[in-house]
Order: sequence, then C-alpha cells, then structure tokens
Amino acid sequence: MIDSQSVKTTEAGGPRGYDAGKKVMGRKRHAMVDTDGRALELLIHAGDVQDRDGAIPLLQQSRHRHPFVSKAFADSAYSAARVINATSISIEIVRKIAGQVGFTVHPRRWVVERTFAWLGRNRRLAKDFEATLSSATAFLYAAAAMVLVRRMARAS
Repeated sequence: MIDSQSVKTTEAGGPRGYDAGKKVMGRKRHAMVDTDGRALELLIHAGDVQDRDGAIPLLQQSRHRHPFVSKAFADSAYSAARVINATSISIEIVRKIAGQVGFTVHPRRWVVERTFAWLGRNRRLAKDFEATLSSATAFLYAAAAMVLVRRMARAS
C-alpha cells in the first residue's frame, strides 16, 4: 500500500510547502508498507508536492530495495498515468464505495493509515522539527524500526 501524510513543520528551516488539500504548511511523508503495515519505503517531500508526483520516486526507490513487490494499492490521488507507468509495480486504485456518506474503512487502505498512526505515537514525529529532509527521513525510519522491535518483543 502507498499513501501520504501531511505534517506541520517548525521554522527550523529546510524545504516546506503548503498542502492546499489538507491546509497544512509543512512536509509530506510518503510511505509504502507491506500487508502487515511494516514500512518498506519512506520518503519526505515539501508539502506542496502532489501525491502523484511524490509516488514516482517512492516507487522507483522501492524497485532497488524490494524487487519482490509486484502490486501496490493506493487511493485515487495516485491514478495518474505517470504513476502507473513509473515502474513495473502494478497500481490498484481503491475507490470509494458508490453512494458512500461519511467515513468508511476501505479494504487495504486502512493498513497504511494504521502505520502512520503507529509512527505518530513517536513524539518526535508529531511535528516535523528537522532542518533537512535526510534527517527527517532518518527519524522516520528509526520510528519504524522501533515499531518493529516492539512488535517482536510482544510476540516473544
């Protein structure tokens, strides 16, 4: 599954932009997770980068590290032809149910949203405090590793 999350930033510096859809000035975190919600790829952009534009480097980056991934589920923001043709990963768009009113859990999409919730438990990620995208990405991967360690500790 792939999705993005917009987060506010501080005035610490570094790239940031305005996400008009969510009305947030900050950065956008793009994530690719497996079916259990474990983070495979994480990428951070300025907030003004559209989902379809941020997905292309995320998918291309994932082909090098995770060549076994063959299918990804995404919402309608990723339905552009350039996203579908970015790599050999087939993108399946999970659309809203016809006549849907209010919030409804969609198949497959809740997994990536749950991952963002797990990462959000880390106080350092509540707001993006980092001055560079590389340090912000490093803290995001560190939080994802902490989630995995906690899950392993509970299982044993």
